[in-house]
Amino acid sequence: MKKYLILYKPFLLFLGKFLLTYLLLTFVYESYLGQFDVKKFEDDGFTQLVAKQSKDLLVFFNYDANIATNANEPGINLFYNQKIMARIIEGCNGLSVIILFISFVIAFSGKIKPTILFIIGGSLLIHILNVFRIALLCILMYYFPRQEHLLHGVFFPLFIYGVVFVLWIIWVNKFSKYATKTIQS
Repeated sequence: MKKYLILYKPFLLFLGKFLLTYLLLTFVYESYLGQFDVKKFEDDGFTQLVAKQSKDLLVFFNYDANIATNANEPGINLFYNQKIMARIIEGCNGLSVIILFISFVIAFSGKIKPTILFIIGGSLLIHILNVFRIALLCILMYYFPRQEHLLHGVFFPLFIYGVVFVLWIIWVNKFSKYATKTIQS
């Protein structure tokens, strides 16, 4: 047994750090969400921010967009050309994706400063791309309503998780303690 622990130590350390970070961040996030009463249709502040930024992005590009709290269920309605095109809920705010991203980076941690900077930069990039994703999804669903499943259920999740995957590859290959160092001649 000891032989296997030694043999698989790097993997077990990665797995332990990943799970510990993921569970800790998920606990903090769930504690934050616990402050809001779903029965009263209260939306958390970060979801409200994402909805507002998505609307502001559409308005910036001269699209007719607005937001309003949904009176019948938790979420914020995003209007495009006076038509409800999206209900932005807690799952749309991107925080769960950011938690997954951070957990992986910490599991493959490197030096403290690059780790912190990469986490901040990557989290901001994921957030910005998520806001663009929601705005673009509203426009596309307005013009292609029959493609909702493909757009919302396939293309955009593939895009956002694809970006996270690329960030992970960059992290592991360039900044983590496992990154290969090229030898200069």
